[in-house]
Amino acid sequence: VFVNLQKAECSFINGTEKVRFVERLIYNRLQYVMFDSDVGHYVGFTPHGEKNAKRLNSDPALLEYKRTQVDWYCRHNYEGSHPYLPVRR
Repeated sequence: VFVNLQKAECSFINGTEKVRFVERLIYNRLQYVMFDSDVGHYVGFTPHGEKNAKRLNSDPALLEYKRTQVDWYCRHNYEGSHPYLPVRR
């Protein structure tokens, strides 16, 4: 059995003042590539992940799309989810 997982998460600090979008690519419980909106590009964690990160970072349209997900994915969904989200300190 092989597991290929793509996980996206949004972190909110002080409402929507500071928002961070992170996408993780995981294969068999090993994270091999990650996109972090604070960094602004893909980072590889294994030799295969570094090769994929280099390929993904060479596409400026894809990077711009991922960078804008903070606004149209995270902030957009925050407005509808806000009443149901737990408050952490």
